[in-house]
Amino acid sequence: MESVNPQDRTAEDGRGGERPTPRVACRRQVPEGAEKQVAALYWEAFGRKLGSALNPPDTGRAFIAAHLNRDRGVTALADGKMVGVAGYQLGGRALTGGGVRDVVSTYGLFRGLPRVAVLALFERTPQQGELVMDGIAVDARHRGGGIGSLLLKEVAAVAADHGCRRIRLDVIDTNPRARALYERHGFVAGRTEHTPYLRRLMGFGAVTTMYRPVTRADRTGGGAR
Repeated sequence: MESVNPQDRTAEDGRGGERPTPRVACRRQVPEGAEKQVAALYWEAFGRKLGSALNPPDTGRAFIAAHLNRDRGVTALADGKMVGVAGYQLGGRALTGGGVRDVVSTYGLFRGLPRVAVLALFERTPQQGELVMDGIAVDARHRGGGIGSLLLKEVAAVAADHGCRRIRLDVIDTNPRARALYERHGFVAGRTEHTPYLRRLMGFGAVTTMYRPVTRADRTGGGAR
């Protein structure tokens, strides 16, 4: 269940050049036992945003790891090491799980309920025929090697296999590199929601929703099964 980027293949480095990449395997689902690695990647990428609800960091990473839905993620491994993950929502389930009861159990009633309200700000429900990406995280030491592109292609293949018509995601105004990656892969900006009240809390002041249609090529573009 994987697609492979061979050792001698080169990938875009995000700056207009090319460089050799290690052997990268894209896999559907999070491998059993890799929950903590995925949680660490997610926290590295989204800790500023998630921290407002799940801090302190050690507790937040443990919460994410404990409530992962392993079948709602695509992972990338470089020479066997976890270096990237993309989460998505389908059928009412996302990569990162955990409900009100789980939050209250972890943080207590009085500290937990305000956190539930913050987490609710992140919720994005897919429409019919739509896959929603929750986020994409690549290890800082491996960024610029094409791993993000491999993950996006595999997510598109997942969407095609499930009969989805389009993919939807949100990108914040403080992450122009991610937006550029999405645009290279055919995502088009839709509505931008300005959220200045979240800048101090989460570090961003606007969220843009982007869309990409699922194409016939996506049905053959993914290699992980």
